[in-house]
Amino acid sequence: MLPIAILGAGLAGLSAAQALTAGGRQVRLIDKARAAGGRLATRRIEHAGNNHRFDHGAQYLRAERPDFAALLESAGTHVWPQAKRRVPVPGMSALGRHLAQGLDLLTGRHVVSIVRNDDGWMVFHLDAALVLPGRPLPAVEPEREGPFAAVLITFPAPQAAALLPAAMAAPLSVIEYAPCWTVMAAFPARLDLPDTLRYHGPVGWAARDSSKPGRDATQENWVIQADPEFSRAHLEAPPEIVIALLLAALPAPEPIFALAHRWRFSLLETALGQPCLWDAAQGLGYASDGCLAGRAESAWESGRALAQRVLAP
Repeated sequence: MLPIAILGAGLAGLSAAQALTAGGRQVRLIDKARAAGGRLATRRIEHAGNNHRFDHGAQYLRAERPDFAALLESAGTHVWPQAKRRVPVPGMSALGRHLAQGLDLLTGRHVVSIVRNDDGWMVFHLDAALVLPGRPLPAVEPEREGPFAAVLITFPAPQAAALLPAAMAAPLSVIEYAPCWTVMAAFPARLDLPDTLRYHGPVGWAARDSSKPGRDATQENWVIQADPEFSRAHLEAPPEIVIALLLAALPAPEPIFALAHRWRFSLLETALGQPCLWDAAQGLGYASDGCLAGRAESAWESGRALAQRVLAP
């Protein structure tokens, strides 16, 4: 039996891969990032001989149902900043690493197309380091993977739609995301602020990242995430402008250093309204948090639902 390709190694892709593997199918995960986890991301920055760590994507995890709660417990997550919210240790990316154990994962690859022939599905991809946002694809020959019995795509809807045939891409057009600018800043002394803040001017969320369990509490590391209105208005602004505006809004003193990261597909605003899409005749499927709700748990449930559809007789 041919293996199944899963494009995207966020929570949806990882949960689909785990369920399919448990069901006896061989799986190949392909992701453009350097590690699994998607928006469960942790940035490590070395500055002046010190290593700083920032959870610059999802800030915490919350379980509404027993299965996801059991997963968070088994992964060794800790309560922060309140009982219903949990974080992996030593960073949010630890959950992705935990779920990817034992899976066949190819990282650092940007998928440019999928093609079906008589043998099955072929996946074509490039070195992700060569693909620059807003620029044409480099004029190099992509590498080819396959054949696969099926391809399951777990990218944000606009990226998935570019790879899917029109009939399957059309339903994804209802899915809408808000962007999010995120600033990572380290300060020389403790700020006179609570560990978490919400809705402070253009700041949608700010957190003393170094206050999370398992982090270096001797550092004063902050993650500052802009609200959707600010992020849309400044989507193409230079990072240094975004940093200055968000630090001024917090307010915060001059940092030791600060960097910014732009998430184009961050906060889900409109969901598909069903757990996943699956075309058994073509061997094509789609899963993501965009299917159900903008929560990590919803992405995990969507991937698992797609795997169950694939495994169904």
